[in-house]
Amino acid sequence: MRINPKKVNKFIQIMLNVQAFFTVGILIVIVALILVKGIGNINLEFLFSFPEDMGRHGGIYPTIIGTIMLVILSILFATPLGVGTAIFLTEYTKETILTKIIRFGVESLAGIPSILYGLFGFIFFVIKLKMGWSILSGVLTIAIMILPTIIRTSEEAIKAVPKNFRIVSYSLGATKWETVIKVVLPSATPGILTGIMLSVGRAVGETAAVIFTMGSSLRLPTSIMDSGRTMAVHFYILAREGISMEKAYATALVLVLSILLINIVAYYTMNKVVSRFS
Repeated sequence: MRINPKKVNKFIQIMLNVQAFFTVGILIVIVALILVKGIGNINLEFLFSFPEDMGRHGGIYPTIIGTIMLVILSILFATPLGVGTAIFLTEYTKETILTKIIRFGVESLAGIPSILYGLFGFIFFVIKLKMGWSILSGVLTIAIMILPTIIRTSEEAIKAVPKNFRIVSYSLGATKWETVIKVVLPSATPGILTGIMLSVGRAVGETAAVIFTMGSSLRLPTSIMDSGRTMAVHFYILAREGISMEKAYATALVLVLSILLINIVAYYTMNKVVSRFS
């Protein structure tokens, strides 16, 4: 008995829609739970005051500054190296043993648990290089951790640029580097930016690697050699130790809203860039 292809397609479409709505529903439930439990404790005092009594009272201002410093510096370290590696793999070399080794290393790094990155950062940056528990130690560790994501997404974005773009550029007398900078990278910007945003999300939400390298000090960091605490670590400690679930949910809500704001700004910027070069 032959099954009607139209019925099969309809069934598959329904199943895919159900799965999509189920996934979105889980996200909505999580955000709604955090919103309901955390919104009542968020105000200007909570955002701009210092924690008191290990976080039971006061606000999260030092953790906001620590999060911003960690994320921005990690992205500044990892993005040029990651995009540069992707350009090398796609534009400046053919498929060789070297490129296979690099890709294998990148894929292996992507699969390493974050706790191992934290252990490596603690041994190498904190102890061996004598940086101590500091923002710099955390930044370098997180930069290494997010590097595979930036490399892989950037590489795929660059590969997706049609070869005809390069051929036309060369025919007009452009050099290899000019073609990469003025033709390839602008066309690959949306994909590269997506990888960076994924990396930002991982850096913002990381706890294990940050605790091992950056520490968990509640003081306001004034330099990259100071210890600090991110919002994710603050939330983890408040919830794990049972210090204050109200403050923990409020911190989690600020964290979620921050990631949402970052994504909105990133997509707005991406659309601007795309429209400029289209």
